[in-house]
Amino acid sequence: MSTPLVVSLSGLEHRSLDSCAEFAAELDRRKVPLSLLISPSPTDLDSRDSKSPLLGWVADRLDRGDTVSLHGFARTAPGLRSRLAPAARLPAHEAGLRLVAASAVLEQAGLRTHTFIPPRWLASPGTVLAAQRRGFAVCADAMGVRDLGTGSVLRSRIRILGPGEVAEPWWCRALVLGAGRAARRGRAVRLALEAQTLAKPAVRHAILDAVDLALHHGTEPVTYASFATVRSEPDRIPEPRIPHEAR
Repeated sequence: MSTPLVVSLSGLEHRSLDSCAEFAAELDRRKVPLSLLISPSPTDLDSRDSKSPLLGWVADRLDRGDTVSLHGFARTAPGLRSRLAPAARLPAHEAGLRLVAASAVLEQAGLRTHTFIPPRWLASPGTVLAAQRRGFAVCADAMGVRDLGTGSVLRSRIRILGPGEVAEPWWCRALVLGAGRAARRGRAVRLALEAQTLAKPAVRHAILDAVDLALHHGTEPVTYASFATVRSEPDRIPEPRIPHEAR
């Protein structure tokens, strides 16, 4: 793989769907696929609503070449254990249980993935081991992308654009120049955008400028699923086929 460019979008909600669609259309014009980070929580995904506009949009994006990644774990009740065992310190056994629960939520919504993004982009060694044991092919954190099939790691820092980021001109300029510098030096460019941030025009323009500059320096647009060396199942669970005699 040549120098990769990965753009991910998280925090998907019904209220931000229009801005997400506009942003995705801008990437389509640049032939840049999106890694859709789906969190198994009510704000990101409501598996009880089979006609959800959000799920329909995700399905349409999959048809266009985007991919789905599991982002974090299912929400648990607050308590002492949850405070003492954040994602960065989870043991393999507990991480494995949480991965099973989170994957089940996605499958109930008709989605499937072998790519895992830990909460806050921080994964403990136990979480990485659990993801490998549970059949995940890729685990991407703040410092790199790990191929769980071979154990190889692409060292690359993530540039996160969350709701708390400022939109000052100097900050936007630093983002664009940083992405261009990394691409020029042959380093992977990984841009992580939260859906709420798309409401800030300056940030949206900055991320698109960063994409354009990275493409100018010859990066290859890919998704996190592209880092897997083993063949994985499709992101969408096929509709069950009805036997001819049962029709």
